[in-house]
Amino acid sequence: MKDHQPVSIIGAGLGGLTLARVLHTHGITAVVHEAEASRRVRTQGGMLDIHTESGQAALRAAGLYEEFRALVHPGGEAVRVLDKHGTVRWEAADEGTGGRPEVDRGHLRDLLLDSLPEGTVRWDHKVTGARPLGGGRHEVALADGSSFTTGLLVGADGAWSRIRPLLSPAGPGYTGVSFVEADLRDADVRHPGSAAVVGGGMLFALGDGRGFLGHRETDGSLHVYIAVRTGEQWLDSIDFSDSEAAKAAVVRQFEGWDESLTALVGQADGPLVPRKLHALPVDHRWQRVPGVTLLGDAAHLMSPFAGEGANLAMFDGAELARALVEHGEDTEKALAAYEQDLFPRSAEMAEGSAASLELCFGQADPIAGLLALWSDGPGGDGPA
Repeated sequence: MKDHQPVSIIGAGLGGLTLARVLHTHGITAVVHEAEASRRVRTQGGMLDIHTESGQAALRAAGLYEEFRALVHPGGEAVRVLDKHGTVRWEAADEGTGGRPEVDRGHLRDLLLDSLPEGTVRWDHKVTGARPLGGGRHEVALADGSSFTTGLLVGADGAWSRIRPLLSPAGPGYTGVSFVEADLRDADVRHPGSAAVVGGGMLFALGDGRGFLGHRETDGSLHVYIAVRTGEQWLDSIDFSDSEAAKAAVVRQFEGWDESLTALVGQADGPLVPRKLHALPVDHRWQRVPGVTLLGDAAHLMSPFAGEGANLAMFDGAELARALVEHGEDTEKALAAYEQDLFPRSAEMAEGSAASLELCFGQADPIAGLLALWSDGPGGDGPA
């Protein structure tokens, strides 16, 4: 007999895990299907700041707020803003009173994973597609040739979601900005100059449609996003298997920039990692389809410049769980209520993300615009 699951969540990212955890606290069992072979198969990215009204609210709903506070990186909310000449234009220390504490994404994911019963997450379960069976039920196909059926299918599977086509024909489009990610390990000892440039928290160095966005991680390393507003094919023209050639190609984009900033590329440890930034339409939404919905990037992929990606995904998961609990066996009423709030919430954040991208990479003086935006204090969780 084919495996049937009442609730199936596709994707073990922060949003899908938050949904599973909140449902678990209410006695509702869900199965999470993840394409990766294990939780340790790859690193989970850099630091996130977790916002009071979204990410922290989701962690409270999950009963994990105190455990989260124990993971917070002291000093991580410090911010430095530099121009292309390496001149500090604005700086703020972390006084420990901010509402957006920094945490390592991998540590946060581990917290959520460890809060779930063993077997909740099924690793190496790559979904290749799904089809409706009627009555709100769906059959989901896996890469190993097996399949299962489910009464509620939740696509939490990110930018290139295999579940989204059940609801929407929309797909991600290139935003016009590409990232190259770099790491400088044991920075205070091995890269003291770069450690001083980044400081204890976040770095923003912007100008000429490009910039360096960096942060200090809990292990003492620096994680840097080198951003360039350019055509979609630029990254394809670089051979990232040759680290030195790739560094040289990236540095060429920063002619006239201070050496203290270009060193964040030239002194990087390990390979550089290219990433094109994509986004769904700002007003992405869909008509109600029985038995299936989306959360996180699958629902509202946006560039990282609103600082809301991870926070929104977790909040989506908590809100979907709340709706399912409140409406009991009436799954369709729960999904309708969840989506009614999801669409305007995500559209507002996506609009902010698109506007912030233009502010940082489309203005003659992006730093002036950034500081005006931060007139009440810096926001955003940096590149997600």
